[in-house]
Amino acid sequence: MPPAGRLGVAAALWLLLAARTATAIEPISVGLAIGVASLTGVLLNRDLYCRFAECCREERPLNASALKQDLEEKLFGQHLATEVILKALTGFKNNKNPKKPLTLSLHGWAGTGKNYVSQIVAENLHPKGLKSRFVHLFLPTLHFPHEQQIKLYQEQLQKWIRGNVSACASSVFIFDEMDKLHPGVIDAIKPFLDYYELVDGVSYRKAIFIFLSNAGGDLITKASLDHWRAGRKREDIQLKDLEAALSVGAFNNKHSGLWRSGLIDRNLIDYFIPFLPLEYRHVKMCVRAEMRARGVAVDEAVVTQVADEMTFFPREEKIYSDKGCKTVQARLDFH
Repeated sequence: MPPAGRLGVAAALWLLLAARTATAIEPISVGLAIGVASLTGVLLNRDLYCRFAECCREERPLNASALKQDLEEKLFGQHLATEVILKALTGFKNNKNPKKPLTLSLHGWAGTGKNYVSQIVAENLHPKGLKSRFVHLFLPTLHFPHEQQIKLYQEQLQKWIRGNVSACASSVFIFDEMDKLHPGVIDAIKPFLDYYELVDGVSYRKAIFIFLSNAGGDLITKASLDHWRAGRKREDIQLKDLEAALSVGAFNNKHSGLWRSGLIDRNLIDYFIPFLPLEYRHVKMCVRAEMRARGVAVDEAVVTQVADEMTFFPREEKIYSDKGCKTVQARLDFH
């Protein structure tokens, strides 16, 4: 018998002994004592188990201050993503009875921080982050490669999500490279994202779904460039300037996994979040952060060298990094 179980039985025996020595005690009181002791044993067993194995703690509160610090210190040049994700997650986790799962769609070119944000979010919801058995990452080229098997993928996807949410209501599902997903596959999860209290006896309302896509990158870049040429600050760009266009663009883009998707048509995606193209100064921030993460003293000469080796566009102004911070690690290895 596990130690906690022995402790629960010992507590029950102690309570029974106390009951026998009392001058008068009703049978219901003895039964209550045994019940309390048994419950204590179960709770102690669970706590002991969770010390050595990962448990789904649905009541775990979100540390909004820690999330805010992570976003501000690790994500560069993305004031919109930082603000929207912080508010969306905080509001969702503070709501004891959400009406639907939280669904976020992140858009922008590679290297702008979408994958990094999904990692930050996962770590703040489940301590093991992407390694948690309650965080699930789907890659279209790996999990859904063949266009002729869409029906099979839809069935598998429903089973995976139903099984994992049944095991942990606060599961997180991340779909990377949505622009490479065959249209129609993602519509299989539409019932889980809708405003249903239960679907086949399972509630999905506390789950979180995150879509990552390069789709809309050109639209975001054009808006950012127009803003810059007008002499306005990057931080003045607001979500309302881009969100509606991203939603329409994803719906009408034949190369998007959200093409003509019921998820958009039914307004089941809560936020379309743009990731702006990164400037020279942001690339340098990425280099410094990577050096600190490696435990290396920041050398500004190396920082400048790495940033100068990156290529920028448009050809005339050379404002934005065409790979964001995607190749920073490899170039830093070289230096």
